[in-house]
Amino acid sequence: MHDYIPPLRDMQFILDELAGLDRVAALPGCEEASPDLVAAILEEAGKFAAGVLAPINRDGDVQGCRLMDDGRVLTPEGWQAAYDQFREAGWLGLSLPVAFGGQGMPKLVSTPVMEMWCAANMAFTMLPILNQGQAEALLIAASEEQKQTWLHKVVSGEWGSTMNLTEPQAGSDLAATRSRAEPAADGSYRLFGQKIFISYGEHELTPNIVHLVLARLPDAPAGVKGLSLFIVPKYLVEADGSLGAKNDVRCISIEHKMGIHGSPTCTLSFGDGGGATGWMVGAPNRGLETMFVMMNEARFGVGVQGLGLADRAYQMALAYARERVQGRDAVTGESGKPIIHHPDVKRMLLSMRGRIMAMRALLYTAAGWFDIAHHHPDRSVADKHRRYVDLLMPVAKGWCTEVGNDVCDDAIQVFGGMGFVEETGIAQHFRDARIITIYEGTTGIQANDLVGRKILREGGATLRELIVDLRDAAGALDSAGLAEIGDGLADGIDALESAAEWMLANGREQLADVLAGAVPFLHLLGTVCGGWQLGRAALAAQAGRADSQGDAVHRASLVELARFYMATIGPQAAAHAATVCKAGGALTRFDETAF
Repeated sequence: MHDYIPPLRDMQFILDELAGLDRVAALPGCEEASPDLVAAILEEAGKFAAGVLAPINRDGDVQGCRLMDDGRVLTPEGWQAAYDQFREAGWLGLSLPVAFGGQGMPKLVSTPVMEMWCAANMAFTMLPILNQGQAEALLIAASEEQKQTWLHKVVSGEWGSTMNLTEPQAGSDLAATRSRAEPAADGSYRLFGQKIFISYGEHELTPNIVHLVLARLPDAPAGVKGLSLFIVPKYLVEADGSLGAKNDVRCISIEHKMGIHGSPTCTLSFGDGGGATGWMVGAPNRGLETMFVMMNEARFGVGVQGLGLADRAYQMALAYARERVQGRDAVTGESGKPIIHHPDVKRMLLSMRGRIMAMRALLYTAAGWFDIAHHHPDRSVADKHRRYVDLLMPVAKGWCTEVGNDVCDDAIQVFGGMGFVEETGIAQHFRDARIITIYEGTTGIQANDLVGRKILREGGATLRELIVDLRDAAGALDSAGLAEIGDGLADGIDALESAAEWMLANGREQLADVLAGAVPFLHLLGTVCGGWQLGRAALAAQAGRADSQGDAVHRASLVELARFYMATIGPQAAAHAATVCKAGGALTRFDETAF
């Protein structure tokens, strides 16, 4: 088993050279994010991830969670102590408002910290990610009284958080939601129904759990426009803030899963004893809008999970390739060398590193866009970055999780037969990663959102704006003497533009054909945007000053990494574009009865 090593040099390079930490720190409300403070935060977060979270990751996988006869859910050994340290150190509220006990750091600072948590122990990290998302939703939609009652505890992590959408008959189709909420005389509601796949729906890590629940009012219209959102705590809260009676919500089962064993995935039953007490958040029948705030935060977080798991698997594969001696050198015929000298193994490792750096640069850059969208005083600048975030959110979630799965798969291949053996530990990351392309909206749902809501609905306006920026980057690479990278990026942009224009031309009359190519289009956009970010990294690495020999080697490696990506991954853009434009007809013509 290999130790987790926080990739601080890569992180710091992207923050400083690509994601614009200095520009974000100049925004109103972000002034505390000085270079020295951010560097200190990353270093301490890395120590916590490597020293506290990573050592219990394997135990969590082996032990899993247990549902007791009295309804309690026990988490693995070490979870409670780690969570107590996590909460006391203030990590959960890193990017949440100071007014409610957070530290108010930009999202650009919290994103690399989240990456380290996910890489070190994804199952553990799912709990604080839920708190962060719930806090964002409450900040937007809760009343002032609700904020004062719930937010301080959620932001500090003193209380846990969940989101409750899915039901046995309503998976991704929330219009089929049956849970109901009946008004009570005191202004509260009584909720009845069952929710499934609720991460950390029950546990003993915190004395209370705040559930956000989608349910229908008695007079609600059908479909998703009839869903309201409710706060339903595990324990009711007295006027003085102390915990009162147990609410009418209970865990009736936990799932036995392929991965993330340390995270309890619960089925919750509301109202078996007369109704679970809850309070509406926001306006009636507008709950899905608020829940999407939490879901968008969660979707970005899941993209970061893909990055973190990929980097952890890559680190293990790299360490194994350096120590595993096998076979003969294909060129010299020498024996006794580690397998990293074999061209195919080196190819896999370099491909893994290239995709990881592409994901990291894209996610960090998007985090900076979040901050600009929220804090920039110029409305037009803020609006542009908000539109970029909206456009690329399906890519951040869908593409990064698919790539994360692929990288974890490649890591097993580097291990060879030992990758199939549980004792090496690499299989856990592959098993943990498999869920991330599914929850918070499958890759197909992300792709349909990208094509339908983000491109067709606005006639491709934001995508065309982004393509202008992509072409500017390709031109800058050519001007800097990096034409090999610039030309590869330009080829990818051409493929992207041609596929997008085909979709826009056919989206009205041949929507089924267009949606048949939605997932390939998501991969196309992700591949090109990943190349864009690595091209930017190559430009910055070539132009920047190397402060040491090690720094010079690192910067030179980033240029070569971009060349490798363009030579091996970039050409996939043309294949994705061809699939987008040509596969739909064959798919839609195929008779379902012929399967």
